[in-house]
Amino acid sequence: MSRRCQVTGKGVLTGNNVSHANNKSRRRFLPNLQETTLLSDILGTGVRMRLTTNGIRTVEHNGGLDAFLLNTPNRKLPTEAQVIKRRIQRAQESKAAQPA
Repeated sequence: MSRRCQVTGKGVLTGNNVSHANNKSRRRFLPNLQETTLLSDILGTGVRMRLTTNGIRTVEHNGGLDAFLLNTPNRKLPTEAQVIKRRIQRAQESKAAQPA
């Protein structure tokens, strides 16, 4: 499982540990990934995702998972988020096709 946010696409960065004597050794900067369950109103269930804390804030700021994914263009979403977006769109279309 890759260490990459499913919304923002943030991943691992690399750099150096630099000692007081200016010795350099390679290190990795890991994203702050959290396993979260976001509720989807259209699907009626929770969707488990691995998001950074920044990604969680972004989703909540934009009105929840459904609103964020439907209002974000596909070119800005990673493939995992595009799969969830398609599920939401299909469920939304099937609910609209049912007679009230």
